[in-house]
Amino acid sequence: MLRRDVPITKIVIITGRTDMRLGIDSLVATVRLNYGLDPIEKGTIFLFCGIKKDRIKALEYEGDGFCLLTKRLNHGRFCWPSTAKEARQLSYEEFDRLLSGFTIESSIK
Repeated sequence: MLRRDVPITKIVIITGRTDMRLGIDSLVATVRLNYGLDPIEKGTIFLFCGIKKDRIKALEYEGDGFCLLTKRLNHGRFCWPSTAKEARQLSYEEFDRLLSGFTIESSIK
């Protein structure tokens, strides 16, 4: 469960497809080795998506350990970037839209 006393400061999409069978240790290694990022950055959520794009995993370090969450859509797929060129950091509003099954960018400007 996400702790309320650890504010979310950064949300990072890990682009492409990730083997959704991976657990915490393997996802931490993926963040470190493949992307050169620090998975022990408190308040940072790393998002991963599989080949079907119907589920995502979120990895967060909370200071005393990692939290791994999974969200699976009953219908539809997540709109997921597939290349490093499409990689980006999300705002909380974009993250909320993503988890709700919508595109990251709002169509209303």
